[in-house]
Amino acid sequence: MPHELLTALGQSLISGNLTDAELLSQTSHNRVIPILPEANVLKIGGQSFIDRGRAAVFPLIEEIAANLGTHKMMIGTGAGTRARHAYSVGIDLGMPTGVLSVLGTFVSMQNARMLHYLLAKHGIPFIEPVQFPQLPLYLEERGAVIFFGMPPYTFWQQNPSVGRIPPHRTDTGVFLLSEVFGAKSMIYIKDEDGLYTADPKKDRNARFIPKISVPELREMDLQDVVVERAVLDFMENAETRRSIQVINGLVPGNLTRALNGEHVGTIITAD
Repeated sequence: MPHELLTALGQSLISGNLTDAELLSQTSHNRVIPILPEANVLKIGGQSFIDRGRAAVFPLIEEIAANLGTHKMMIGTGAGTRARHAYSVGIDLGMPTGVLSVLGTFVSMQNARMLHYLLAKHGIPFIEPVQFPQLPLYLEERGAVIFFGMPPYTFWQQNPSVGRIPPHRTDTGVFLLSEVFGAKSMIYIKDEDGLYTADPKKDRNARFIPKISVPELREMDLQDVVVERAVLDFMENAETRRSIQVINGLVPGNLTRALNGEHVGTIITAD
């Protein structure tokens, strides 16, 4: 392509150094286009929800089905207890973080397939990363898709600063999708009302936090946080997804209220 057809930025990118901070700063001047602005990204917890079985999952499946045709939903799944068991065995065998990420990915995939079968009569497809170019078509045709929440880093997963557990797991994977597609919302479905000052299952004095910003949350320096800390890190640099919502999916109607834009549970904002 002749250089005269390129913008000034285009010419700089071709001739410049992509490690140059000043050049990189120029790439953020154009507004990012939301690709799927009407889609809601849902993350159904593994240990906190799916592992509870029929009593928790069936009512939520019914509520998801009831919202088909009203709200578009991209549904990601957590990995849960089985992944933790796989991590423990893998660590005992000396497996590195990238291999542990592979193990966690397949458990998250199992949970996605189970939800897919439960929603099969509604024509809701299960898609893998290689099928994501077809995601808009599935979403337009069926109103929802199911995917596994683990980001497909597998062997390319970075090592954490402490220990060997993959730092970017299912909470992070679904958040990244909500960000890149410019989704309408990012809703985490768990078995608690939202964020607390401590784990409410272990501390009866834990205080519920209905809304908080990432800087405020960092200042509190809580030992237990309701979502992966990597999500908070990514939120600070996000361009389209600057907030997340954490709700208790065990309470009937909470998902519908959240999809309708109501303040249910905890809302965490980037700033």
